[in-house]
Amino acid sequence: MNTEGEKLIPINIVDEMKSSYIDYSMSVIVSRALPDVRDGLKPVHRRVLYGMYGLGVFSNRKYLKSARIVGDVLGKYHPHGDRSVYDAMVRMAQSWSLRYPQVDGQGNYGSMDGDPPAAMRYTEARLKKISDEILSDLDKETVDFQNNFDDSLQEPKVLPTRIPTLLVNGTSGIAVGMATNMAPHNLTEAINAICAYIDNKEITIDELMQHIIAPDFPTGGIIYGYDGVRDAFHTGRGRIVLRAKVNFEQIGNRDAIIVTEVPYQVNKAEMIARTAELVKEDKIPGIYEIRDESDRKGLRIVYELKMDAIPNVVLNLLYKYTALQTSFSVNNIALVAGRPQQLNLKEIIHYFVEHRHEVIIRRTEYELKKAKERAHILEGFMKVIGTQDALDKAISIIRHSANPQEAKTGLMEEFELSDIQAQAILDLRLARLTGMELDKIREEYEEIMSLIKRLEDILATPELQYEIIKNELVEVRDKYGDERRTEIDYAGGEMNIEDFIPNEQVVLTISHAGYIKRTPVNEYKVQSRGGVGNRGATTRDADFLEYIVAATNHQYMLFFTEKGKCYWLRVFEIPEGSKTSKGRAIQNLINIEPDDKIKAYLRTDDLKNAEYVEKMSVVMITKNGTIKKTSLEAYSRPRVNGINAIEIREDDQLLGARLTDGTSEIMIATKNGKCIRFPEEKVRSVGRTSIGVKGITMEDNDEVIGMIAVNDKENESVLVVSEKGYGKRTAVEDYRITNRGGKGVITLNITDKTGQLIAINNVTNEHDLMIINKSGVAIRMSVEEMRVMGRNTQGVRLINLKGNDEIAAIAKIEVDKSVEEDEELEEGVENTDIVNASDSVITEENTPQSDADNIEE
Repeated sequence: MNTEGEKLIPINIVDEMKSSYIDYSMSVIVSRALPDVRDGLKPVHRRVLYGMYGLGVFSNRKYLKSARIVGDVLGKYHPHGDRSVYDAMVRMAQSWSLRYPQVDGQGNYGSMDGDPPAAMRYTEARLKKISDEILSDLDKETVDFQNNFDDSLQEPKVLPTRIPTLLVNGTSGIAVGMATNMAPHNLTEAINAICAYIDNKEITIDELMQHIIAPDFPTGGIIYGYDGVRDAFHTGRGRIVLRAKVNFEQIGNRDAIIVTEVPYQVNKAEMIARTAELVKEDKIPGIYEIRDESDRKGLRIVYELKMDAIPNVVLNLLYKYTALQTSFSVNNIALVAGRPQQLNLKEIIHYFVEHRHEVIIRRTEYELKKAKERAHILEGFMKVIGTQDALDKAISIIRHSANPQEAKTGLMEEFELSDIQAQAILDLRLARLTGMELDKIREEYEEIMSLIKRLEDILATPELQYEIIKNELVEVRDKYGDERRTEIDYAGGEMNIEDFIPNEQVVLTISHAGYIKRTPVNEYKVQSRGGVGNRGATTRDADFLEYIVAATNHQYMLFFTEKGKCYWLRVFEIPEGSKTSKGRAIQNLINIEPDDKIKAYLRTDDLKNAEYVEKMSVVMITKNGTIKKTSLEAYSRPRVNGINAIEIREDDQLLGARLTDGTSEIMIATKNGKCIRFPEEKVRSVGRTSIGVKGITMEDNDEVIGMIAVNDKENESVLVVSEKGYGKRTAVEDYRITNRGGKGVITLNITDKTGQLIAINNVTNEHDLMIINKSGVAIRMSVEEMRVMGRNTQGVRLINLKGNDEIAAIAKIEVDKSVEEDEELEEGVENTDIVNASDSVITEENTPQSDADNIEE
């Protein structure tokens, strides 16, 4: 019920809410969250700078309490919470938040760990030197002013900045229905780009990008990949991937990842705490300890690694799961003539230059107006005191006037002066009436007239105006410009783990019980033939090293099992261990069935290369002499739980596998010293699950021990080794070509002294031979030391075996002899093994028996 005299107007609540919310959202957009494209500042930042300007706390003055500054800004210009003003001022002083801080803070202004600043009553502040350039010429009517919130004072709508603040410091803000997130850039690069735009208004964005290369963040780091930068510059939107700057160090006997720069806006303490949680959850294995060793000298985070961890693999996991890699989503939205607009690089530069152009014109007009006013007064001076007679007459008029107004009127009538000129004469001190002062007035007048001419020329000549803009920008660049902090990794893109792992040569060893490890090849020393060797690995009781192969980190290992299944691993995924360590159980790395055993493997190049996998074939041999050939493409997409590789008959098992290119010759050897040679084409290619065909016919007590694929008959020779340490090289041509399925010929004269044949390999003089026996002793020798001899001989002793010891495995390694010799001379140590990372084609037979017990970590 309405009282008398009141009038109720019914309003639809939906319409009222819509209207009010639009008003509110526009207020947030224009007056709070978005920066002006001209000075790059939001209202709160502009008011902080103007408030400090009004208080006179410039860079060359003493610090003032922050509470005093905040109170002044609140009381005069910004009627919001004191926290909002203080937080804005604090951020303007933080060197890790702004690329070029605008406030010089004294006291606790927070930290990169997210620590809050001290209360405003404890801290002090003043303007940074660079802020003088932002506020420069503010008193010369260069910008428009508006009333403050209660119309009691005036505040600038925009600042006449010489600094391209929007570019060099960026901004972020969430409005209603829109947000902005602009990246900071290097001042030198930004000004170079602006100057290039002034020289050529038709310049393309790509040409501008030759000057302003990419964002430059205050915390440094690395921009990983350039596509996001290009998108941001061209469209105003783009996703820039940022990475920490890291290096590797050795701390004691452990590897360590050292972080010296983190991505922009990352909370260091939170990042370390989250990483520790991930380590506990075993999502990032391999980290032993994390320490923050940052101090006043700089940032330093140490990730100390476990003994068997691969630094690059751990680093890649840190990039994947933690804030060591983040993304900065650029969204260049700023106010253009009061309206929000998405801007590309050229548009940001265009509006800044337009603003500077307007400032230069308005400043010139102001200076011209002041110069003309001064010239007008000087003209009055010269009329009145230019001669002694005139001066005497003026003094007489003043002396005989009853009051100042009468004196002014008398001067105006006598000398035809304006009101301003007459008043200036009356205000003159007597000292200015001397002859010397008169000369100074004449000189000043000539200078003023010259200045007026120059200012008028500037206003009449746009070229001069833009030249002034450029000159002032160059002056700013030379004064405040610095080196880029953020590096750019142009090759970066989608994360590829191989990018972080050196393609170094390594030795893979597998024990009889199924323990595997990856060891740097230079841990093995070159020895002369017949040496006693050195300790290769500490193995478990009743275990011995059965398997050794050379590979490079970026290659792939295919494991074939007794049941005919195939599993897949990349070499760098195999844990690293020293020459004397046990390694890790294979079951810990691939999902082998409990009742299955690994029986063969292949080391291949990139399985994602379609041309490579279609060209190459896998040739497999079983213990009973069955051979099968299948395209490598069929094995290029293994699943976690393996795929079927070959169908195995009862009482047979897979023994070996070789990569071929269609032109090889196949040689199969048996333990009784027989060997057969036939062209690869005699074996037709079949499907992945087929059984295969007969490769060699054997006696009842014989079985296949290995197979090789010969590609270079002239340079390659056949190396066979027996279990008691005898071996020999024989020319390939000594073995006659027969049909597949024959009985073969003698390859080694088997006796009790030699023991049965255990390995066959194709070698050249460039190879080294690696031998490991069942007691774990390893020896390395040059194949060149072994002479080529006849087929039907027992060979020569390769290694001195103690007691009942026997050879477990052999492999060949390619050696860069010149590098090895240089290293030996340089280090002065004999038998130092230095091997290059060239691609070696190594495959091996006699795979280990799997054993999931007591998995070695």
